[in-house]
Amino acid sequence: MKTLVIGTRGSQLALAQARFVLESLKQIYPHLSFEVKIIKTTGDKFLNQSFDKMEGKGFFVKEIEDALLNKEIDLAVHSMKDLPTEEEKRLKIVAVTEREDPRDVLVSREDYWLVTLPRGAVIGTSSVRRKAQLLYYRPDLKFKPVRGNINTRLRKMGESQVDAIILAYSGLKRLSLEKEIREILPMEMCMPAAGQGALGIQVRTDDENASSIARSLNHYPTERAIAAERAMLKYLGGGCHVPIGAYGELKSTEVRLWGVVASTDGRFCLRDVLSGPISDAAFIGRHLARRLLKKGAEKYMGTNHSEC
Repeated sequence: MKTLVIGTRGSQLALAQARFVLESLKQIYPHLSFEVKIIKTTGDKFLNQSFDKMEGKGFFVKEIEDALLNKEIDLAVHSMKDLPTEEEKRLKIVAVTEREDPRDVLVSREDYWLVTLPRGAVIGTSSVRRKAQLLYYRPDLKFKPVRGNINTRLRKMGESQVDAIILAYSGLKRLSLEKEIREILPMEMCMPAAGQGALGIQVRTDDENASSIARSLNHYPTERAIAAERAMLKYLGGGCHVPIGAYGELKSTEVRLWGVVASTDGRFCLRDVLSGPISDAAFIGRHLARRLLKKGAEKYMGTNHSEC
């Protein structure tokens, strides 16, 4: 039996995520053989460059997708928040894993919470989404781009380069670093990125064997919620350059979707929420995007939207 090769980035977090997928698949298919292959992506090659200075989308995805298309790997594991909304037609996401806590967290040097940080404190983040939303609540804060893996960011904070950093709860949990968390930021303050906290498993569209194997890890409630989030993001034309947050959850037979669009300077922050049938997840996402645009979101984003 052929060994199925799982492609991933080489960061500590990405490897932990790939191993989670590998172990989950081995539990279901103990007779199959799996291995992990590390692929270096554009986002990994330019760790000193802020996302808003980089061209294009899919900084952590393209090289992995190329390896999949070239049959160097059979499955690819991505953080759903890293995937562009414009998908490569020869590839498909066949499984979305059950979501970890999607919220962002504050990690600080001196046990500060967001509200107790000194005036003018420096926050380390390369995310315009996080920066814009936090500026809305604390316009006195300063921000400094901080990239690299989680341990690198923690080290930079320890070296007093910044007073605090903002990270995803899910990443810290997967690396058993929850002890570093000083405050879990409520979604009313910092809405997560679309897809945050979940993993997507990608295969070639013509590979039915890999599709059927990977599909066993799909978590339907998470997949439907993220379908709504990504539909909203796609309609708004958002990516790493745009301060957009989205979070969907299933309640009985409905999807409830929250959306946020903020101005990059943090002066304005638009919010809305919409519910509808699970089967209409993508429609709900597009409809919420239209409502945000009617409220004036487009002038804050500085980007165009398109019908899906």
